Amino acid sequence: MSAILSADDLNDFISPGVACIKPVETLPQKGQSHPEDPYQVTTEDKVQHENPPPAQISLTDCLACSGCVTSAEAVLISLQSHSEVLNTLDAYPGISLTRDSNGIVVGSENPSGEGKIFVASVSPQVRASLAATYGITEQEASHMIDQFLRGPHGLRNGGAHGNCFTWVVDTNIMREVVLALTADEVMEMKHLREPSAASDSSSPIPQRPILSSACPGWICYAEKSKPFTIPHLSRLKSPQALTGTFLKTILSKVLGVPPSQIWHLAIMPCFDKKLEASREELTDVSWQPLENRKSSTPIRDVDCVITSRELLTLASSRGVYLPDLPLRALSPSYAPHIPDQILDSFFFSNRCPSRQTAESGTSGGYLYHVLAALHSRNPGSKIVIKPGRHDVVEYELLPSKTSTGNDEKPKPIFTAARYYGFKNIQNLVRKLEPKRMPGLLGRKMPATGSRRQPISLTSSKGADYDYVEVMACPGGCTNGGGQIRIEDTLKGAPQDGSDTAYKPSSEEKRAWLKTVDEAYFSAESDSDTDGEHQSVESSLTEAEEKNRVIMQYWSRLMDVPLSKLVYTTYRKVESDVGKTNKSNDTARVVELAGKIGGGW
Repeated sequence: MSAILSADDLNDFISPGVACIKPVETLPQKGQSHPEDPYQVTTEDKVQHENPPPAQISLTDCLACSGCVTSAEAVLISLQSHSEVLNTLDAYPGISLTRDSNGIVVGSENPSGEGKIFVASVSPQVRASLAATYGITEQEASHMIDQFLRGPHGLRNGGAHGNCFTWVVDTNIMREVVLALTADEVMEMKHLREPSAASDSSSPIPQRPILSSACPGWICYAEKSKPFTIPHLSRLKSPQALTGTFLKTILSKVLGVPPSQIWHLAIMPCFDKKLEASREELTDVSWQPLENRKSSTPIRDVDCVITSRELLTLASSRGVYLPDLPLRALSPSYAPHIPDQILDSFFFSNRCPSRQTAESGTSGGYLYHVLAALHSRNPGSKIVIKPGRHDVVEYELLPSKTSTGNDEKPKPIFTAARYYGFKNIQNLVRKLEPKRMPGLLGRKMPATGSRRQPISLTSSKGADYDYVEVMACPGGCTNGGGQIRIEDTLKGAPQDGSDTAYKPSSEEKRAWLKTVDEAYFSAESDSDTDGEHQSVESSLTEAEEKNRVIMQYWSRLMDVPLSKLVYTTYRKVESDVGKTNKSNDTARVVELAGKIGGGW
């Protein structure tokens, strides 16, 4: 969702049957009569005709919409804000955790069903946004967030119960898992490997081309506007969603606490992540056996999402100025271990995550990782990059000349593309749309034989794609609608003390985004040293194998098939805009907003 539709801007609350919620202001007419003269009569030639300005509605306004933004979705966004974080921290006593020889255990004096264990996950794009804002490194921004969420001078220093977040994890950790599983998924689609342990008959392999599914804005658009793309969507949860599932499952298991008493906050660069967290597919219904559920209400894997800008508001509400916090790692006394050595090592030991570079992009590097995995499986192969229009890049993996044995252009092993921004996404989905017979309006092409011909998504040069990384925001996730803008920084504030809103130029906006990107690409592993050099491919392979082992351990620990933990589903959403014979709209809005899915 764009910044236009942030929680603070939702001031036009209506029922979901109206055609459009974007308000159109009615300006007073010129020469308007005075109210004390209600019977004033004038001639027609004295009335000045005035054309009202047309309503300006863009794709970003219609992003989270089944025809339009529903009131239920507006409720879901307003419920996920910095105010909700503060209210929750103040409403529930924290469950006391004590140390013993096994690590952390739940105290015996906790009031049953009342306390909460607070956990948080932070995306790398948020850290990059803070780093650019305060002129610090990405690592220092990570320490700043950690100090605020669970340090002695942050949240725990105020509030009704002095609550803070016991564990704060990096979504990069689960992103590595998603990257490895994405490579497996693509190779299964191309029949280059046997189905992975996560695959089963209930989660069929997506059709070619596989379209990435980590961007909730794109998924929302596909479900509501382009349902023919659904069979192509990757089955994998996003790093935010998978982190939520992981934390809720393992903490409830090792601490003996029901998932409802674990409250998970995600700090993300995008408002659409709030709607993703509200999907009914991303609750304990998808992974917890029915007999183990202690609540009839589904428990979200991610309870609340706030953005980078809302993090600043959260700190300000508690009277904390983030740059005043220590820019160093927390003392071990404030950073407890998870009482499972394997899982604790997975989350908090020195790790070597995939390095983010300009080649991998600003949105996690899904395409780049798949390309690198296939490149390592084909010695001598060559990666060809074909830049297109803004935010569109095509890739080909070509075999070595020795393997082809002739001078003709070899057939690519793998073709892929990166499409960022909705203008580009529109062009992408047009190529996937089922073809129609000329002159037969609304009728699809008939099937040939007993089966439909496969639909081919082709580039302008006719090369089929195997995989496409799709992101709604131009420039990728570092440019998410919830990121700190140049207008929010001290550089962008008016210097003359006036209230005039500062409007940066296009050049200033590009320079700002470049600064954020540089902070994002500068992130390095804590285990990186100048004296240690290891090939990227070998380190990736080693990390992938470790992640696969952890995933199998997770599945065995929970006694749940891995497919139920890492995969999700999608569905076509029918619009109810303009339909008649609807019951009480107010009751319908309340009902929809009360559901976890919120009308998606």
